[in-house]
Amino acid sequence: MDMKTLYLTVPLAPLAGAIIAGLFGRAIGRVGAHTVTIAGVAIAFLASILIFQDVLAGNTFNGPVYTWLTSGDLRLEIGFLIDPLTAVMMLVVTFVSLCVHVYTIGYMADDPGYQRFFSYIALFTFAMLMLVMSNNFLQLFFGWEAVGLVSYLLIGFWYTRESAIYANLKAFLVNRVGDLGFLLGIGLIWVHFGTLDYAEVFQKAPQLAERTISLIQGYPWALMTVICILLFIGAMGKSAQFPLHVWLPDSMEGPTPISALIHAATMVTAGIFMVARMSPLFELSDTALSFVLVIGAITALFMGFLGMVQNDIKRVVAYSTLSQLGYMTVALGVSAYSVAIFHLMTHAFFKALLFLAAGSVIIGMHHDQDIRNMGGLRKYMPITWITLLIGSLALIGTPGLSGFFSKDSIILATYASDLWGSGFAAFAVTAGVFVTAFYSFRMYFLVFHGPERFRHAHDTHDHEADKNGDAHGHHHGGHAAPHESPWVVTVPLILLAIPSIYAGWAYIEPMLFGDFFGSAIVVNHAAHPAMQSLAEQFHGAGAMVLHGLVSLPFWLAVAGVATAWYLYMVRRDLPEKIRRKAGILYTILERKYGFDDFNDWFFAGGARLVGGRLWRWGDVFAIDGVLVNGTARAVGRLAAVVRSLQTGYIYHYAFAMIIGVALLITWFVD
Repeated sequence: MDMKTLYLTVPLAPLAGAIIAGLFGRAIGRVGAHTVTIAGVAIAFLASILIFQDVLAGNTFNGPVYTWLTSGDLRLEIGFLIDPLTAVMMLVVTFVSLCVHVYTIGYMADDPGYQRFFSYIALFTFAMLMLVMSNNFLQLFFGWEAVGLVSYLLIGFWYTRESAIYANLKAFLVNRVGDLGFLLGIGLIWVHFGTLDYAEVFQKAPQLAERTISLIQGYPWALMTVICILLFIGAMGKSAQFPLHVWLPDSMEGPTPISALIHAATMVTAGIFMVARMSPLFELSDTALSFVLVIGAITALFMGFLGMVQNDIKRVVAYSTLSQLGYMTVALGVSAYSVAIFHLMTHAFFKALLFLAAGSVIIGMHHDQDIRNMGGLRKYMPITWITLLIGSLALIGTPGLSGFFSKDSIILATYASDLWGSGFAAFAVTAGVFVTAFYSFRMYFLVFHGPERFRHAHDTHDHEADKNGDAHGHHHGGHAAPHESPWVVTVPLILLAIPSIYAGWAYIEPMLFGDFFGSAIVVNHAAHPAMQSLAEQFHGAGAMVLHGLVSLPFWLAVAGVATAWYLYMVRRDLPEKIRRKAGILYTILERKYGFDDFNDWFFAGGARLVGGRLWRWGDVFAIDGVLVNGTARAVGRLAAVVRSLQTGYIYHYAFAMIIGVALLITWFVD
């Protein structure tokens, strides 16, 4: 099989599975639906491994595979760029997607929309692969919009629930805001570069580095700065950066498998991947890099604070995703693109693990998601317990686990940067370590240790309504004790726990300090010295672990875990006292800094107000009142006047004719 056929196989195999499960789901049944979609993603994963090995051997590919449209000099093509950056993303996307597909068999077992769900997640995998494999902005935009569309379908999968419909509409609309910026950035590239092909754009970029454009008359802006900021606004929507972060926590309304797929390895990392891919452009604008850096730092720290007050197990993990995406964005801002992709990869493994483990807990708890109703689950769910613990330890950056290598590299790179905003970013990513450790282990202790609170849950808590109207959602009072999930759920947890432990050891040296990415990532080391500084400090993975044990981030993480342990295992009365004492501070966190309230009041309320006025004055008064009914009334009045002249007497008509002739003669004589 030639390599081009193999490249095509990767996105088309999941697409074939999605089409078969979607169109013929009823005919092939549940087993048929999950068999074709899992087979499609498994084929894509195996092909990705072969492509990855081929890329490591030094073979890359950049070229069209299909010409979509030709008009004069304009050629719009579907093309693939296969290089080390693409190969890493393909492996991560297909591996996590495969784990999620298998897991879904267990999680969605009782769901009437089983075949539809498998069709959607396979389609999502296809869209994401088209995005990461693209070699031009047109195809990038196609993949970008396609993942947005399928995420809309997945978040609102349980479409009978109002909260799910609200959440998917919110995700869709917030992403449209980011996508408008993205589209404007692509438009500027087309106007000034005359091409949408990556290689040609990157080649011409240095020649246009000094060009300016006037957005407002008399205020010239560097073209590169404007393009990069607009492209990054697209990334802010997709990768849920402040202030376009509001959609991601609400998207927990979808089933847990898509929380893992969308919020761990795929959709939210599209923005991070895109900025890394655009490194030749971003390196030409320090202003754009500072903008990226500050936005990432705000997201990393302030979204972490919100995770401290969440009680829904999936929302805790969702806010940790927001925070970690902030870390990746900070890495992009200090030109440590390879570190951002490295953290993207390690995070994909342990965050998918955390989401799927949270889903396993939800299954064991008979679909209750409130961590206040759990406790003591360790003895009932040993595999879920150990895998969630591994995921949490990786997330907080425990030396030796994969998250440590990537997270500590981000923190060190931020300290090594001298860009505007790097001081604030360094503080934010360091303080964020304590916050992450606290909320992660708050969840861990409340779920797996301490007294068993689920025995009395039905007396104290009104359960979340059943997700899809079928037979899950009974109260716990009538249930047996929690139980370990079936093997289709636990095997993906174990498979994801393995790279969560070893991925850092294996890949830190080649990805960060070797020539792994080659020309796929471009860094101007003279202007942005962060990566050089990291390389000077790096003396092997083992030495990094030993140094990590005496570094500030490690002790902040220990302090975060210890605080969580003290508050939720030793002095269980304290959190409530602190909550009462915190007063306004707690309210601010509970209201998520008021972003949702403001959006509902200003944007949603404003749209309703404008819509109401337009309806009242435009529709009712102008169109219905004046144009439609007004025309009818005018014709009626005119007809009434004319009717009064129609008397039926001949001499009246003769008289009218004489007057008419007289008027005509007068007219012509004049």
